[in-house]
Amino acid sequence: MKSKVILVPPSEATGKLAQEMAPSGIELVLARGESIEREAVLADAKYMICYPNVRMEDAFYKAAPNLRLVQLLSAGFDAVDIHASKRAKVPVCNNGGANAISVAEHALMLMLTVARRVVWQHASVSAGRWRGNGPAPVMYELANKTLGIVGLGTIGKKVARYGRAFGMNVQYYDIKRLSEGEADGLGVQFRLLRELIRTSDFISLNVPLDDSTRHMIGAAELALMKPTAIIVNTSRGPVIDEKALYRTLSEGKIFGAGLDVFDQEPPPSDNPLFKLDNVVLTAHFAGPTSDNHIARFRNAFDNVERMERGEAPLWVVA
Repeated sequence: MKSKVILVPPSEATGKLAQEMAPSGIELVLARGESIEREAVLADAKYMICYPNVRMEDAFYKAAPNLRLVQLLSAGFDAVDIHASKRAKVPVCNNGGANAISVAEHALMLMLTVARRVVWQHASVSAGRWRGNGPAPVMYELANKTLGIVGLGTIGKKVARYGRAFGMNVQYYDIKRLSEGEADGLGVQFRLLRELIRTSDFISLNVPLDDSTRHMIGAAELALMKPTAIIVNTSRGPVIDEKALYRTLSEGKIFGAGLDVFDQEPPPSDNPLFKLDNVVLTAHFAGPTSDNHIARFRNAFDNVERMERGEAPLWVVA
């Protein structure tokens, strides 16, 4: 009898892709996100593949007594009820860096977009104001600048490599410090957090959201940044104190910011960041691309097959 795998796909197209990629030794069941529909297939399900927006509280696990694994399609897991999964003794795994390339590229894109004032340039040209009908504004190159990476996980390491490719000097802060050999191989140097903030020209935030990282960049940290510095956040909105960031940007105390994530998503229409011209905003789109849906399902099904063979799953986060 084939093991049942429930997949809650983000779209019909990705569901079809998953069906094409699914191993022959499993029974893949596509389900919508509504709990009442899931409950009909949970009783004999062994694996769950989904994004964290699917509610998985104690009732979910009680309805799925045979569940062996929750496999996320996302890198982030802050929306998952970790306590419930631990009580049920069901491991939760993230996507194993399937979106690392996309997020790292997005971080570099935000750095370039802010540093070269791309939004202002586009608005000027499209409105018929060649070069803004005035002197050129201040703009910066990435080459020879210092890039500070906060969080050197799978994504952070790719940001480091891309930064090095642009000729940047890369330093990092992470609670898990690399050995000297590993740091030399990646071309990065360890710095304490406040030291990194004070000495970096560009700062990229690549940490998971938990109690230790919530508002880790607040008013005191922002005050340490160079007036020419740019901060980019592609991790989770609450890693930065958004109100403190607004004050810092509106007072011109740093050059700018690039944000893919917010305290509240979607942000309210009266979010004061919308009115600033030194911030570039994207809609939590750093991760998903047509390319990495394949990588997400590849990693998910690989973990399922590992467990079917009696092996431990990879990328366990809880």
